[in-house]
Amino acid sequence: MATWIWILIVIVALIGGVALGFFLARKYMMDYLEKNPPINEDMLRMMMMQMGQKPSQKKINQMMTMMNRNTDSKSAKDRMKASKK
Repeated sequence: MATWIWILIVIVALIGGVALGFFLARKYMMDYLEKNPPINEDMLRMMMMQMGQKPSQKKINQMMTMMNRNTDSKSAKDRMKASKK
């Protein structure tokens, strides 16, 4: 077989491996972050207590709602940017 065919096979395999690795890593991280969110209510309560605030459930719910809304709006903006391309 000619040398250029082997070079082409190696390049195609390399590109395919990089693409597959990227998507598998992305899927793994999305699942991990869904199962283990960065901040939950208990962590928020502990942070507020360390800052000297008395956390009421209403304050915690408001902060969690704001954080979730902020995260959702960022992901929606990213999806819109990706769809425009």
